[in-house]
Amino acid sequence: MDRVKIAGKPEALGKRIGKGGEGEVYALQSRPDRAVKIYKENLRGQRESKVRAMVAGQLAAATDLVAFPAEIVTDLKGGFVGFIMRLVSGYQPVHELYSPKSRKQHFPKADYRFLVRAALNVARAVGKVHQAGCVIGDFNHSGVLVAQDATVALIDADSFQFAREGRAFPCVVGVPDFTPPELHGLNLSTVTRTRAHDHFGLAVAIFHLLAMGKHPYAGRFAGGDLSMGEAIAQNRFAFSLIRKNETRTTPPPGSVSLQDFPAPVARAFEAAFGLDPAMRPDASQWVTALKELEAALSHCTAIKTHYYPSAARKCVWCRLAGQSGVDMFPDLLGTVPPMPGGPFDIERFWAQIRAVRLPRPEDLLPTWSGDPGSGSTAVAEAKRALNARKALGIAALIAAGAGFGYAAGAAIIWIGIGIFGLVKLLGGSIDEAPFRKAYDDADQRARNAELAFLQRMGLTELAGIRDDLERWIAEYRKLDSDLAQEIMRLKATREARQRATFLDRFPIRRARISGIGPAKTATLASYGIETAADIAPHAIMAVPGFGEAMTAKLLLWRRGHEAKFRYNAAPDASDVQAENAIRSAHAAKRADLQSKIRSGTAALQTAPQRLASRSQSVDQPLTHALGERARAARDLEILGIPVPQRTPIVFGAKPSPTPPAPAPSRPMPSAPSSTVPSCPRCGSPMRRRTARRGSRAGRQFWGCSRYPGCTGTRN
Repeated sequence: MDRVKIAGKPEALGKRIGKGGEGEVYALQSRPDRAVKIYKENLRGQRESKVRAMVAGQLAAATDLVAFPAEIVTDLKGGFVGFIMRLVSGYQPVHELYSPKSRKQHFPKADYRFLVRAALNVARAVGKVHQAGCVIGDFNHSGVLVAQDATVALIDADSFQFAREGRAFPCVVGVPDFTPPELHGLNLSTVTRTRAHDHFGLAVAIFHLLAMGKHPYAGRFAGGDLSMGEAIAQNRFAFSLIRKNETRTTPPPGSVSLQDFPAPVARAFEAAFGLDPAMRPDASQWVTALKELEAALSHCTAIKTHYYPSAARKCVWCRLAGQSGVDMFPDLLGTVPPMPGGPFDIERFWAQIRAVRLPRPEDLLPTWSGDPGSGSTAVAEAKRALNARKALGIAALIAAGAGFGYAAGAAIIWIGIGIFGLVKLLGGSIDEAPFRKAYDDADQRARNAELAFLQRMGLTELAGIRDDLERWIAEYRKLDSDLAQEIMRLKATREARQRATFLDRFPIRRARISGIGPAKTATLASYGIETAADIAPHAIMAVPGFGEAMTAKLLLWRRGHEAKFRYNAAPDASDVQAENAIRSAHAAKRADLQSKIRSGTAALQTAPQRLASRSQSVDQPLTHALGERARAARDLEILGIPVPQRTPIVFGAKPSPTPPAPAPSRPMPSAPSSTVPSCPRCGSPMRRRTARRGSRAGRQFWGCSRYPGCTGTRN
C-alpha cells in the first residue's frame, strides 16, 4: 500500500519505519512529525471501533508524551486501515537504557542522573495516560521509549484500555514480567484493568532503571527454583527488607539494595511490590519520591562518571564494581583526575607516621584508689559458717572425751562422735568457686568498661587508622607495578576482548531460542547475562530455573555467532580506549589513596594531645567497674585465694613499626610456619592485627597479609 486517505484526502506513505505483530508503521511524506500505523488486514475490523473512539475523544491533544491515535486513515475506497499518531523519532526502547551493555551502545553519555530523570519522566507519562481516562494494561518495556535527553514517549496507545459513551474497549494482552500478582493465572482478555495494575508495571520499569536492569522478582528462593511468573504470583519481592523472612528470596549477586535509596524511594518499592494492590504508589507519588532522589545524588570522588544516591553513604557503583568487576558507568574517555593537595612524597608521609607514638592503654586508663573494705558479706557469712562447723567439731570431741570417762561401755558411740568432731574440725573449708566466679565476672565487666573507655577516648579508632595507613602505603607502593601488570594483561588478552566485543553485538532478548521468552530473558539480565558474550556454563547454571538443557541451548546459540568471529590484529581505537580506562582507574585509585594517607596522617599526628586531654575526664561507669573488681580481689585475698593475673590490653602500642616494603620483583620465601602462620584461604603469610569492634575488640589475631584482597584469619 503506497497511498492512503486522511480526512478524505489522498496521501503518499513514506518509508516503512517499523513492523510488529499487528501491522506496520510508515512515515508520512506530507507530515514529517507524524507516522501512520497500518493494521494487518485481518485485524482491521477488530480495531476500528476502538481507534475511532480514541480519535473522537481527542486523546492525542491531551499530551505529547503518548502516541495516541490522532486521525483515522482509510484506503482509497474509504475502508478503515489504521491511524495517524505522533512520530517518535530518535527514541530507543527503555530496556536499551537500563540494560548496562545496551546503554553503552545507545546511551554512551548517560550516567545515573540520566536514569533517574528518565524514571521521573516515565512516571509523568503514565500520569498523563491516567489523566486522559485510560489504563495502559499491557505495560511493558517495549512500549516505553527514551530519547537522548531523557524525555519519554509511550507508544502502542491503541492497545490501552479505554471507555467512551458507555462502551468499554479492553486491553486483552500482557507481558508476564510486568503483570501484577493478582492477574497471574487469569485470562487477561476477560479482565478489566485498573490503575493499580498499571502502578505495578510502572514500579517494575522504575526498578529496572534504578537497579541497572535487575527485575524486582528475579532472585533465588530458599525453597527451590521458581519461574518469574511464580515468583510474582507468590509475592516474592527479592529485594524486600521488611518482608525478607516471608519472601525467603535473595537478590542476584552484584545488586543494589533498598538501603542505598532514600527512605521514600525504598518505602515506595516495598509498597509497590507488597501484598496490598491499593497501597501501590501512583504516578504522582513516584514523581515526588524520584525528585527527592534526583536532588540527593552524590558525585564520586574517585570516578567522575559515578553519581549515586547519597543515602548509600559511599559510591554504590565503586562497591558493585569491586564485587563483580563490572563498572556500570565507566569513564570511557579515560580522564585522569587531578591529584589533590599538590606534590605527594610517600616517604615523607611514612616518616611522619613512624614519628607518632600512640599512648599505651595503661597510660590512659584511670587507676582505682578507693578502699576495697574488709570483705563482702558473702565472705563474712562463709567465715561464720566455717567457724560454726569448727565449733561443732570441738564440742563433739569434748563430748566424746567426757563420754569415755562416764560411760566407757558405750565406747562405740563416743568413737563415732569423736570421728564426727574431727571431720568437722579438720575437714571444713570455704568453697572457693563462687568467689572465683565473682572475681572473673567483675574482671570481665571491668575489661569491657576499659575497652569502652578507650573507644570513647578514640584510641581504638586511632589504632585502626594506624593499621589502615600501613595498608594504604603498601598499596600505594605497588601502584606502578600493578599498572604495568594490568597493561601487559590487557595486551595479552586482546583477542579475547575483541571476541567479547563481537559477541556483545548479539543480545539474548533478540534471539529466538526455544523455551526462552521475555520472563526468562529478564531473569538472565538480572544475573548479568545480556548478550552472547555473557554465556558460559557456570554463569547460566547459577541462574535459578536454568538447568543443563537450557544451558545447552544457549551455548549452541553462542557458538553459532562465535563461529563468525574473525580476529583483527591491527591496532584500533578500542585498544587506546581500554588502556586509557585502566590508566584512569589507577589514577583514581592513586588520588584516593593519597587523600586517605593525607587525612589519616593528619588525624594520627593530632591524636596524642587529644587523647591526653580526653583522658582527664572522670568516667563513672569505668570507676564503678574498677571498684567492683577491686572488692572482688579483696575477697580472694581475705580467703587466701590467689588473685588471677590480668592480661594487658595491647592494641595501639606500636613503638617502632617497620615501613611496608615495595612489592618484590620475584616471590619472597615464606616465613617458617613456627613463627608466622599461613593464610587458610590463600596460603600467603599472615600478620598480627587488632580487632577494632565486636566482642573481641582490642584483642589480637592473625590476618592475611593480602587483606583486603583476602580476608583469611586465625586466632
